[in-house]
Amino acid sequence: MGSATNIDATAVNTIRWLSAADTTIVVPVYQRQYRWDIGACEQLLADIRAVADSDDRQMHFIGSILSSASTTSAEAELVLIDGQQRITTLMLLIAALHHTVLHDRRLASDPTLVSELSKVLVHDSAPDRTRLRPHRAWAEVFENVVLDRDLEASADSRFADNYAFFRSQIPASEALRIWRGLQRLEHVAITLGAHANAQQIFESLNSTGEPLRDHELIHNYVLMGLSHSEQSEIEDTFWVPIEQNTGEAIAGFWRHYLVMTTGREVDLAGGRGVYDAFRQHFPRLDLGTLREHAAEWRDYSVVYRTLLEPTLAPDPEVARQLALTNTFGRGMYPLIMRAYRDFSRGAVDAGILIRTLEQVQSLVLRRTVVGIGTDRLVGRLCRSRDRGPDALTLAIARITPSDERVRVALKYGDLPHAAYVLGRLSGVDDPAGHDVEHIFPLSPGDSWSGDGEREWAVYTEDEQNSHRALAQTLGNLALLEQPLAERVFDRSFAEKRAVYARSSIAVTRSLADLPTWGTAAIGDRTARLTAEFLRVWQRPATVAIDDDGLAPILDAVHRRGWPRGWEREFEYVEYRGEHWDVFDVKSLFNRIFKRLWADAHTDVVAFSSRRGGPIFEAQAWNGHWDALDETHFLYMGWDSRYMLSAVQGVLDEAGLASEVFVKYSYVGAAM
Repeated sequence: MGSATNIDATAVNTIRWLSAADTTIVVPVYQRQYRWDIGACEQLLADIRAVADSDDRQMHFIGSILSSASTTSAEAELVLIDGQQRITTLMLLIAALHHTVLHDRRLASDPTLVSELSKVLVHDSAPDRTRLRPHRAWAEVFENVVLDRDLEASADSRFADNYAFFRSQIPASEALRIWRGLQRLEHVAITLGAHANAQQIFESLNSTGEPLRDHELIHNYVLMGLSHSEQSEIEDTFWVPIEQNTGEAIAGFWRHYLVMTTGREVDLAGGRGVYDAFRQHFPRLDLGTLREHAAEWRDYSVVYRTLLEPTLAPDPEVARQLALTNTFGRGMYPLIMRAYRDFSRGAVDAGILIRTLEQVQSLVLRRTVVGIGTDRLVGRLCRSRDRGPDALTLAIARITPSDERVRVALKYGDLPHAAYVLGRLSGVDDPAGHDVEHIFPLSPGDSWSGDGEREWAVYTEDEQNSHRALAQTLGNLALLEQPLAERVFDRSFAEKRAVYARSSIAVTRSLADLPTWGTAAIGDRTARLTAEFLRVWQRPATVAIDDDGLAPILDAVHRRGWPRGWEREFEYVEYRGEHWDVFDVKSLFNRIFKRLWADAHTDVVAFSSRRGGPIFEAQAWNGHWDALDETHFLYMGWDSRYMLSAVQGVLDEAGLASEVFVKYSYVGAAM
């Protein structure tokens, strides 16, 4: 068997590899900027803690690191081709750990620990230069952070953000645990020879076929670490039934389950949002816990199958309402899943479930009629439902457009879901076998007439335009049996009347009693049908007003890094009935924590203590701080995504999240 002559791949201990006696790691000019955010750092730290607490034989694999030996330097340099983000983040973590140790008297007295940490970061012969040499454009900033230099230039950088996060999360009491976990990291070090094609190898490592989908990643995550017999048990008892119940919709099932369970929208950006949300919600799954959760997943997969196939529901009216709700797609499934499961277990009767389904239909249809989107609504409704039926009704009412707005939209706008709307108004639940009839045709011929006297060709331009503007409004549409619809296509109104008279649908049959058809008749019919529309798709009778597009704070979108235009992300913030002129996440973060420091002190302290910040008793490292009082300081150096997460978390801790809303500005909405 031949051997490779230009590639050396070896499994190595990461810390020993980083601290090798003479090695300097250089990031080449063509590499992209450092981009890991605090969320990625959080996951890395969680993995290190997990392996630190595991059996002594366990290691944590961080992937492959691709490098080549420099041919242009007298020093022993490795040029980093792939792995910059991981190595840079590890260096920042080790720097934070090193500085934590140095600032603790007991730990700093251990020369071995201090020396081992220092060896990873710098050479003994050059303590003022880091072993990792980033691109020269940001090398100085990186070294300022890692070497703990007091330079303001490093404050506003991703290096400083992530370093500050690690400093906040690693107290002195946990330093040895983190160091133990770091020493159990390993990777495959791939070193290229002089004649290896670095670009081709890099592309091969990063393009290894079709990536795993979310549900496949969840499957692997669930089974990883189990024995063969345990894997077989979970697979046969739980996973296979879930796959059978959900079929091709399994990806949607997991996303909807997580939204239902967490009450938070799942971010699909980046392609692994569902899997990432699953890991965050289920960070540890020992066999006993896994069995318990898997039984619930299997039960909900049965529910999901019923939502996909409403005829499986045992109650005919429930089956009917599920089918009607499916008109609008699956966006509201997270809310309906739990409601249906309660019904299937006898916790609520059919009437309660049907009421929820009716409210969902009214909400979605009314918002569609007035041209308001329905994205990112269901998470807040799931949270409201957890607080009880009255809270759900109030939440639905708040985001359901008023009768006045709907009335105007129906008068002048195209009717969405026309077959569904006309079917319910006509008493026809299943419009199959019927067509949506345009009484005034969409494209009338020159001979078409609405009164039997004047033909379309002689209508003035204004008359024609006014007719066309109303062609797809509620008043100009009717449901008609297909055989009859074929007979009236593009006919004048006088000819259509005779056919309408033969319809079995009363609302359509009544058209035969009208002598003429024009804009006045369309307006009159719109008014009559609108009154019935508002009766069928009611808005809950509460005092709540339309929400003006406000987003609950728990549904505010996470921004990665510092997005373009972030300075004007919000138009305003509504805090417990107060109107705040707060325009960006950083200002919101500052104002919320200062306000809660006064109003909900105990909750803020508990949140910050559990999370490891953002409130500290000293300004323990360089960066942007704001004083809360003489002995407590708010760290203002997080990136915007983490700041928003902290705002959401502390408001949730204080029980105030349901009373805080943000109104996105145009710039923010466009990002």
